[in-house]
Amino acid sequence: MRLDDLINHTGEWLKGTGPYAHIVTSSRVRLARNLSSFPFPNKCSKKELDEVLETIDKAVSQIDLLKDCANLHISDLDSVDRQFLVERHLMSHDHASNPEGKGLVLSKEEILSVMINEEDHFRIQVMQSGLNLTETWKIINALDDALSSKLGYAFYPEWGFLTACPTNTGTAMRGSVMLHLPALVMTKQINKVLTAISKLSFASRGFYGEGTQASGNFYQISNQVSLGHSEEDIIQNINGLIKQIIEQEEQARQALQLQNRPMLEDKICRSYGLLKHAHIISSQETIELLSMVRLGIDMGILSDVSHKTINQLFLMIQPAHLQKIEGKKLNAFERDTKRASLIRQKLGG
Repeated sequence: MRLDDLINHTGEWLKGTGPYAHIVTSSRVRLARNLSSFPFPNKCSKKELDEVLETIDKAVSQIDLLKDCANLHISDLDSVDRQFLVERHLMSHDHASNPEGKGLVLSKEEILSVMINEEDHFRIQVMQSGLNLTETWKIINALDDALSSKLGYAFYPEWGFLTACPTNTGTAMRGSVMLHLPALVMTKQINKVLTAISKLSFASRGFYGEGTQASGNFYQISNQVSLGHSEEDIIQNINGLIKQIIEQEEQARQALQLQNRPMLEDKICRSYGLLKHAHIISSQETIELLSMVRLGIDMGILSDVSHKTINQLFLMIQPAHLQKIEGKKLNAFERDTKRASLIRQKLGG
């Protein structure tokens, strides 16, 4: 599999299928694991990082669930390819910016990925569309069992899986759900919701996870604590919280429809018009406008554009994607003009 093969493929997190897909774009479960025979990555020498990479590469090659995956060494990728993978939510910014001794295992469907030598020796990630944490957990649990039969994990009976960051110790599992919450933002209820989430020991992050701000009314909600809780309990707790947020977003959408439909229609149609006719546009503005168009589709205000097209655009308008499509590096102005041209083409502007 070549990275270029992914350009015209919609990532798992934006397929628009699965339960509650009109609000929940994706569900993700991540497991952090370390090898008992090596220091944590931040204490490893370059030689040790290479040995960890080789050890995990060998184990991966023996796992049936990963037999058709691409096995990439990050140092072999140029800056555009690394950013391309970040934009597709397949690896972190840190993994991309410090590539030496790091690897990425990636399934062509973009459901499975394994980051090697990020903060921990490896982090397994499984993503599914919609609110689908239970199925996601089943997949990642099977993969974890297969890898544990090949690798010696750092594990202590009293504390669970040992991790570079103490907050991950225990199950070392982070379950997260990406939600599109434009109505809660527009009705100015979002801060109240995020404050309540924090008090319940859940974290809210932005479009690209830890260290990023909310963009396009997308919020990533995840558990903060894994010690003392089973994986099934964590999944159940996240599901319960997410369903409450979904209900609040649906109520906010109904309130907008009933109380201020002309304002709502104007905002959505203006967003659609700008996207169809702009000749220069930034990625940030595009994401905000696409968010409104997505809401318009969900609420039956727009009927001449599909979810599939909008979901594809969320990926294609990102900087590295534009450069992969164009086949060369582009400066900021060139990206802004290429982005506008691509959107006009997709929306028939």
